[in-house]
Amino acid sequence: MLSRRSALLSTFAACVVGPRSWAQPAPAATGDGAAPVTVLRVQRRILEVNGKPAPVLGIGQPNGVRGLTTEVGQQFRVRVVNDLDTPTLIHWHGLAPPWRQDGVPGISGPPISPGAGADYDFPLRFGGTFWMHSHEGLQEQLLLAAPLIIRDARDSAAQQEAVITLADFSFTPPEEIYEGLRRGSRKPRETPTAPDLNDVNYDAFLANDRTLSDPETIRVEPGETMLLRVINASAMSAYHIDLGDLLGALVAVDGSSVHPIAGRRFPIAVAQRLDILIAIPKRPAPHPVLAILEGERRQTGVILVAGKAPVARLPELAPVASSALNLDLERRLRATEPLATRAPDRLLHVDLTGEMSGYIWSINSVVWNKDVPPLTVAQGERVEMEITNRTLMPHPMHLHGHRFQVVEIDGERFSGAVRDTVLAPPGKRVVIAFDANNPGWWAFHCHLLYHQAAGMFTTLKYI
Repeated sequence: MLSRRSALLSTFAACVVGPRSWAQPAPAATGDGAAPVTVLRVQRRILEVNGKPAPVLGIGQPNGVRGLTTEVGQQFRVRVVNDLDTPTLIHWHGLAPPWRQDGVPGISGPPISPGAGADYDFPLRFGGTFWMHSHEGLQEQLLLAAPLIIRDARDSAAQQEAVITLADFSFTPPEEIYEGLRRGSRKPRETPTAPDLNDVNYDAFLANDRTLSDPETIRVEPGETMLLRVINASAMSAYHIDLGDLLGALVAVDGSSVHPIAGRRFPIAVAQRLDILIAIPKRPAPHPVLAILEGERRQTGVILVAGKAPVARLPELAPVASSALNLDLERRLRATEPLATRAPDRLLHVDLTGEMSGYIWSINSVVWNKDVPPLTVAQGERVEMEITNRTLMPHPMHLHGHRFQVVEIDGERFSGAVRDTVLAPPGKRVVIAFDANNPGWWAFHCHLLYHQAAGMFTTLKYI
């Protein structure tokens, strides 16, 4: 039987041989059927950014491959080795591991000490585009993140695909960035009426560790179809993904399938992912895939090169500034496998609160500390969480250990996308629903790194 994604391909073109991405398959399983242990090492590395050496962090396999690709139905058997001189801990963003293997210091377990390692072993019950990143301190700003791709029946070995991992970069240490925000030093807004966006003035925006001054070029076959997996691993920056002259079909968000939506531009908030099928025209040509910073002209991206086409240098500024992200696309998304229809057993009210003055961010007007009581749920409940943004800034909200469905925006009920991270723009009310089927103690927070650090964080605990 053809998978849903295979059926969609017939409306575009034949598949392309030869997947290319940062993340590569884990080693083959051993003869006894058990998945092998994949070693991921957390290390320091050097990039070249704007012509200068840039010290950053990274996580990859001993052969140098960034991240990990594996398959649904296998065990996630991973050993994380900390080669840094400071503690670290890796969160498997979008997965639903046992609570103690979620990778949040102080919530699911202690950080990994320098020179030590930690073992993970749990079943992979669903597939899609996910990612891994540090949840220790501000290490995520130092690019301690990588793709985590779980292939499933939607995928074909004959289909070409590419992973695009987006990041925001600064030569200023993250601790200094954070202290500057707390002191009230931030770049001035372009106009008094502009949306309150982009707290940090970054030195560069990266796609697969490169800027548009030296972008990654990905060879594709003219007339074929490919899958783009876009991961926004930025600490603070949202984008509009611009396909240029290519027509795409959005087929999954945050790893979960949606009924396809055709388009040439798609928004992506921090921590979200987009799976986009693209039909490559039959003629040889370069096809830039750009990520334009929300509310600004700055951009990054990669270039898909069909055939023997010449590649021209691309500007790092778009012709016009992009708009602020909104929920127009979110309202249109429909899950192909929505939650079963069921009345909620519990309703949680979450107000996103805070202000730029003093850089104070909170949930229900409480700045997170270890003594803050958790939100509570019980095993087997259908839970609805009403998220109301009472601030002047957007907040991408991430719930650990669960996949949820967007079921309401500003009073309009619908069977929306299944996600793990949802954007709450200023003044908006978003309701998500999930089944309490993964007992433990879980983080729930804004995925803007410095908002999280400043207190827009809480926990959800089974009782």
